[in-house]
Amino acid sequence: MKLHDKKVLLVTGSTHGIGKAIILELAKLDFSVVINGAASKSLAENYYAELREIYQDEIENNFLYVQADISKKEDREILLNRIKKKFNRIDVLVNNAGVAPKIRRDILETSEESYDRVMSINLKGPYFLTQAISKWMIQLREELKDTYQPYIINISSINRYTASVNRGEYCLSKSAMNMMTKLFGERLAEYGIPVFEISPGIIDTPMTENVHNKYDALIKEGLTPIRRWGQPIDIAKPVIAIVSGLLPFSTGSVIDIDGGFHLHSL
Repeated sequence: MKLHDKKVLLVTGSTHGIGKAIILELAKLDFSVVINGAASKSLAENYYAELREIYQDEIENNFLYVQADISKKEDREILLNRIKKKFNRIDVLVNNAGVAPKIRRDILETSEESYDRVMSINLKGPYFLTQAISKWMIQLREELKDTYQPYIINISSINRYTASVNRGEYCLSKSAMNMMTKLFGERLAEYGIPVFEISPGIIDTPMTENVHNKYDALIKEGLTPIRRWGQPIDIAKPVIAIVSGLLPFSTGSVIDIDGGFHLHSL
């Protein structure tokens, strides 16, 4: 099967928000893109129009939409098979898909159903998708040698170290993703496949729309030294830096994009 002549990017959970911003910015850098969502059978018309503006008449050769729930083994296999059939290569994996609990409950009241759902989507899915794609990247590395430079990027959260007792399962999933970054960074270094983690702070996305008023007030009061909401483009920009090769002596690293939330001051 012929190898696609452009670099190929897969961003999970990329139908909106942070994932969509990453897709659009890397499309502008001439990547072909694989968009993934669990709920939608097809790409929204306005999203397609934005891609058409970038790719023009070459749009059909440069994008693929795959409906897949990455928490399910059979869906992950469908996702990989569709990418192989369309492009026969993968250069960048961004593990962005993630969910918060449907209902925020104190950890003394958390249900096993909520725990299993969040951990399956936020951790189990990315872990085994990364395992499968890592093996494929190793094969491509052996075939293409120095002409091929893959990257793996995990999107975590300030909840990897910040306790929110009304969504403990989410905190646990992001804390564990931090270790996942270290594990794959260590394991894949010998193959020249760097692994990074971007840790967003309070970002204006559909996930935070229900708590907008709360965080408006907290930000105004100084919760973050940079007193504004983060935007999806703020997360896309460090992805651009990584895939542009601007961090060649790093792997397993975490990049905090949180308006300075991680700072401790007296």
